[in-house]
Formats: sequence, structure tokens, C-alpha cells
Amino acid sequence: MGRKPRFVLPGHTQHIIQRGLDRQACFFAPADCRLYLELLQEAAARYDCHVHAYALMTNHVHLLATPHQSSGISFMMQRLAQRYVRTINRSYRRTGTLWEGRYKAGLIDTDTYLLTCMRYIELNPLRAQMVTHPADYAWSSYRHNAVGKSYPVITSHPLYLQLGHDQATRCHAYRELFTARIAPDQLHDIRHTLNQELVLGPGAFRRQIENMLKRQTEERPRGRPRKASSTGEY
Repeated sequence: MGRKPRFVLPGHTQHIIQRGLDRQACFFAPADCRLYLELLQEAAARYDCHVHAYALMTNHVHLLATPHQSSGISFMMQRLAQRYVRTINRSYRRTGTLWEGRYKAGLIDTDTYLLTCMRYIELNPLRAQMVTHPADYAWSSYRHNAVGKSYPVITSHPLYLQLGHDQATRCHAYRELFTARIAPDQLHDIRHTLNQELVLGPGAFRRQIENMLKRQTEERPRGRPRKASSTGEY
């Protein structure tokens, strides 16, 4: 059975996750995180993608990025994964891949979900109980978006720039967003649409994407269950 195509449109932001093989580690030292971000910056520039947020976890990566060509994210992630694995294998004298199959990505309605997805990504270290505040985690974009430290891999999304007339004002407004918890239904929708590689947004937005791509954005109903075989297995 062939892979289903992803929902990709130039100029529309994607939430991306790539997991380590068998949920094993893909970062072993701070130098590995620095290497990944350097390679991400190069690949994003090469394929005209803007990265707005990220979190490098021990065994997976979250990215929020906008492609400006239809194959931009696919080429960016392919180049990034290959170059990172090649360097890590050479450094640690290992072989094989680090990644669990292909990355997953879901298109999002930025008007509704951009800032929520940024918070979701940058709160990953807290949910994993690795730190007690997002600013304490060195390998996410929180310090860029909320504190004002300059991370060259990040290109601010226009909606983030609308938070204030200067960087200090934007950072303050962004930090204020973290005083409220992400609603459980939003958490569910973010996780579900990402894992199923669907479209995250209200009905009107999904219908717009369906009209543009000529594809359904909802999961298709499952067929009738197969009859039991003679062995009793399904």
C-alpha cells in the first residue's frame, strides 16, 4: 500500500515531528544539538523554508516551519536527516539510521493555531519533566521567541511579529501566552492531526484546503471488520 501524500501548500505552515528509531535517542550530547540546528539552518535556507519554532528532545524533534515551494519541507527534512545521521555515525562509530521512518507533518491554520502550536512545541521539555520552566531548556526556540535571544535558524512568522511593535514588546506578549494552559481539546487536536498527518483548523479552513488540493482533509471511515479466519485471527 503506497504512502498517502501529505497536505502541503507553499506559504502554509506545517507542524513536523521526527522520532528516533524505536523511540531511542537521536541526540547524545549538546554538540549533537548544535550540529542539528546548524544543519537545519542550512537546509531551510537551501530549500526556502522558514522555521518558526522547534524543540530538540532526547528521542524526537518538533519543528514548525513554512515552505515557500511545494517540495521545500520534504527536501529540507531529507537533507537534514541524511547529513545529521552521516555525521553522528562517523562521530560515534555507529551504523544505520537514527530515525523511525519518514517524518510526520500536518498543515495548520495559522490564524487559529500558530501561537498555540508554538507553545505546544516549546512546552515539550516541561511535559517531559526535564525542566520546570521553558526558558531553562537550551534546545528549544523559547529563548528566541520569549526572551529575545537571537537564534539564526528562526524566521519569525508574520503573526508573531504582530504581537508588538518591537522585539521587547513581542517577547512580553509571547511570555504572557504561557500563563494559560493549552486547553485539553486543543492538545488532542494538535496530537491527533499531527500523528495522522491531517489538517489542523476549523471546518471552514479544512474545506478551503480541500478545494485547493482536491482531497479530503478528514479521516475516511473505516470499512467493515474482516471476518474471522479459520484460526480465529483477524
